[in-house]
Amino acid sequence: MISHKTEGLLNVAALFAISAVLLVAFADQIFGGELPCPLCLLQRGGFLLLAIGPVLTVARGPHPAHYGVTILAGLVGAGFAMRQVLLHIQPGDAGYGAPFLGLHFYTWAFVVFVVAIAACAAMLILRDSTPAARRDPRDRAAWPAFGTLAVGLIVLLAAANALSTGLECGLASCPDDPVSYRLLAPAGS
Repeated sequence: MISHKTEGLLNVAALFAISAVLLVAFADQIFGGELPCPLCLLQRGGFLLLAIGPVLTVARGPHPAHYGVTILAGLVGAGFAMRQVLLHIQPGDAGYGAPFLGLHFYTWAFVVFVVAIAACAAMLILRDSTPAARRDPRDRAAWPAFGTLAVGLIVLLAAANALSTGLECGLASCPDDPVSYRLLAPAGS
């Protein structure tokens, strides 16, 4: 059985893990020069949706519904990632973007979404089901500082993704194979 204190700390750790995934994607975008395609952007959105459950846990305390939200978000994100995997499954297809540790980002995204779904299912099975009224209030005191930092990082990454997507796509549809930021390109190009 996982205590409420441990449950909260695991949710904070999940937020840091989601932030790490998004930061690696941004590092590749900024330092590697690989702009995200539309499906890549949807997967990033999926990771931000995946953060909703842990954010709710940090803000309101553990509740089974938070894992339901995360599982649904994981299914959506896994669907976007699998769509991209299937687009590049043909023999001889080099895939989109450079591989990272032997796999493309969209393959890693699928793996991470599936792991997140499995982790949520495990939490639903292993969590302490003591009603909130009977929980020790000190349990939540264990994670506020790290929780606030983790939520702040997710909010910052959401804003950075929105800004980056706006610069890349402008007010039009995002290009299938982006090579520049539309709003930063010289006029007439």
